[in-house]
Amino acid sequence: MRVPVPLRRVARRLAGPLLAMLLPLAAAQPLRIVTEELPPYNMTVNGQVTGLGTEVVQAVLKEAGLAGTPIQVMPWARAYDIALNQENVLIYSITRTPQREKRFKWVGVIAPTRWYLFSLSGRAPPVRTLDDARRFQTATVNEDAGEQYLVANGFQIGQNLQSSNRYELNYEKLKGGRVDLWIANELNATWLVRQAGDDPARMVQRTLALPDLGSEGGLDMAFSLKTPDEVVERFRKGLETIRRNGTYESLQRKWL
Repeated sequence: MRVPVPLRRVARRLAGPLLAMLLPLAAAQPLRIVTEELPPYNMTVNGQVTGLGTEVVQAVLKEAGLAGTPIQVMPWARAYDIALNQENVLIYSITRTPQREKRFKWVGVIAPTRWYLFSLSGRAPPVRTLDDARRFQTATVNEDAGEQYLVANGFQIGQNLQSSNRYELNYEKLKGGRVDLWIANELNATWLVRQAGDDPARMVQRTLALPDLGSEGGLDMAFSLKTPDEVVERFRKGLETIRRNGTYESLQRKWL
């Protein structure tokens, strides 16, 4: 059937704006999502990536029409490098710090967190400030927010920082007496101590709070700088939607 001329003109007028709207989304395909093993935020259970942060990200993906996009789990330093240097990369759960502010396009907070220097209960070194902490050995994870924070405050890897690729190794170091302190966010530290078969209330104590580490809200999701702004905005709206419809709060109750 021949399309009437007026209808063809309308179609042409609509095609331009529609194409302009869809092209950034098409350019963002395939989206690459990277994260690390950071229980209970992100972790692999029976071959499936799960956790509080993961389920929030998956809910946002559903709102953005990208449900089922695969998530790659890898050491943090590698995930961080990919998100810094490649296009169309989403990274989570990432701490938003002044050092990182201009390195990513931020979507929003996906999970709460508080950072501390931990020590073994009853064996806490005399630490009231970061200056005090520099005299002791602290366990960190390569390129994570805690390590970057301490390095920015005058600590040195190999001198008073012992860097690892996996978070659970740091609790082992602390428990074995190889370090005096362990920098970690509270939920992750509690989870790892329990996974090791120990009682967090008896084994570790919060030696020094670090309230200036990271954003007040918690851990974020963020895009690489080489991601179209339209895609980032689509995810921001998706996060706002799950906050409004109760999904976000429901996931917080499930995991916390």
